[in-house]
Amino acid sequence: MRGGPVPIAALQVYSVEEADGSGGVCRVRCIGGAARTGQVYAAGDARLGLRWIERQGRRESSLGAGRAARVHLAGPAAALLAGGQVLTAVPPGGHALEELEAWLATEPPLGDEPHPMTLSSLAAAGMQDEALPDARRLRWGRVALAAVERRADWAGLHALDRAADRAGVRAYLIREFGPGRGGDPAALCRELLALIDLAPAEAVAQARVWRELPRRRIRHLRRVKVLLDRMASVGPQLAESDDPVVQAVGEWAGVRALLP
Repeated sequence: MRGGPVPIAALQVYSVEEADGSGGVCRVRCIGGAARTGQVYAAGDARLGLRWIERQGRRESSLGAGRAARVHLAGPAAALLAGGQVLTAVPPGGHALEELEAWLATEPPLGDEPHPMTLSSLAAAGMQDEALPDARRLRWGRVALAAVERRADWAGLHALDRAADRAGVRAYLIREFGPGRGGDPAALCRELLALIDLAPAEAVAQARVWRELPRRRIRHLRRVKVLLDRMASVGPQLAESDDPVVQAVGEWAGVRALLP
């Protein structure tokens, strides 16, 4: 990030074929940018070096977006990789938590690197890394919330989709770290309820005939269902609260399964 935008590549792991304390061989697909031997990739706070790329039995120096290959990643974190995990390329010393926090504090232009999707992947990995101290994971969670906003602006997301993505991060922090440190479940539910333009009875009536509704209305009901999913995910923490919002959330609990 110092000295201008940095091209970012991203690899999605399909599987880990073999791994030990020094590294491992994985099957991956390049989902952004161009992967090149010698690059460093982030797995949470850990770093992995891309040593070689093999496609159709031949060694290559690069891998373009959309292509799959076998790769060797150097570093003990290779043994901890899982299918579906996204690894993001970083400059040699780059994208540490402190650097990202400082960068976000400058309110950088949306076009600056790292790409909003890359930032989201990196922040989510740090937030979910149970090997890190809780305080550091919570800091990654704040970066993840900032990444949601940048991704929503970049993609032009619908307001309800933006709210659902933001609520997904907040709900995770509440579940993982509990009310207080992780956030306020009642406040989250109040905010989500305020976005729903239907009463529970109205939603039930529309759910019964949803196949007959215009496509625009079906999409809206599906967005409402995602908001209800977010509320349900913090239900156990909310149940211990005497906040009046508990009753409202309870009224919606049976509606969620009926929506398309």
